[in-house]
Amino acid sequence: MKEKSTATLFAIFLGSLGIHRFYLNDVGMGVLYLLTGGLCGIGAIIDIVRLVLMTEEEFNYRYNRPPKY
Repeated sequence: MKEKSTATLFAIFLGSLGIHRFYLNDVGMGVLYLLTGGLCGIGAIIDIVRLVLMTEEEFNYRYNRPPKY
């Protein structure tokens, strides 16, 4: 189960490398962040703000749902 606090810390300290995107199973964006330095840092800053402002319920709905079969 993914935790909001872990994703936020990854975004703050390793956001320009896209580690938080890999943690949240968004591999495509993780690779893009890795190759572009977090879209020159702007994408990482946006993700940090988005994660900080996101409620725990919204985070769980978005990233901790069971997979669709």
